[in-house]
Amino acid sequence: MNILFMLGSLRANSASARLAEAVRVALPEGHQTQVIDGRDLPLYDTDLDVQEKPLAVQRLLDQVAGSEALIFITPEYNYGIPGPLKNLIDWASRPAFNSPLKGKPSWVLAQSIAPSGGARVHAQLTAVLSGTLTPTFLAPSFTVSAIHEKFDSEGTLTDSLTQLRIDGTLPAFLAWAHKQSSRSPSVK
Repeated sequence: MNILFMLGSLRANSASARLAEAVRVALPEGHQTQVIDGRDLPLYDTDLDVQEKPLAVQRLLDQVAGSEALIFITPEYNYGIPGPLKNLIDWASRPAFNSPLKGKPSWVLAQSIAPSGGARVHAQLTAVLSGTLTPTFLAPSFTVSAIHEKFDSEGTLTDSLTQLRIDGTLPAFLAWAHKQSSRSPSVK
């Protein structure tokens, strides 16, 4: 399965990037992954949303269309979705109701230094994805609190509970995504 990680943080060594790496390492053999954070995308502008799109936008659309599943990993910024991730989704959601996001199975992982673990961004992102016809793996919600305490100085996940949750949830997501992909003609 070809999986596209869509990150909500631009920082090179962000907690989102480290959590994505922990999930990627936990994937069974035979899965291909790509990571995008939207740093090179222009702000969504209908004047730029024309037949010949900016190169970064076309690359995003091709990556989403070529994936079989999406994994969104994001921090919570000011109780909500980080601007770069929302912009990435806005570009990927075009044309409305027939975008490459349509029918693409996705999993949302939220993280925060706060005790809430990014619960608000998890709920908001899931709602936004429903508006793009992107089915999300809903059970169980995956949030990680005190993210700053979960990795060593090399960026390796050291929190056994978070690892246990990844190891327990990832196979269920992959099985669900496989079923979704085989049912949906829009998923390539």
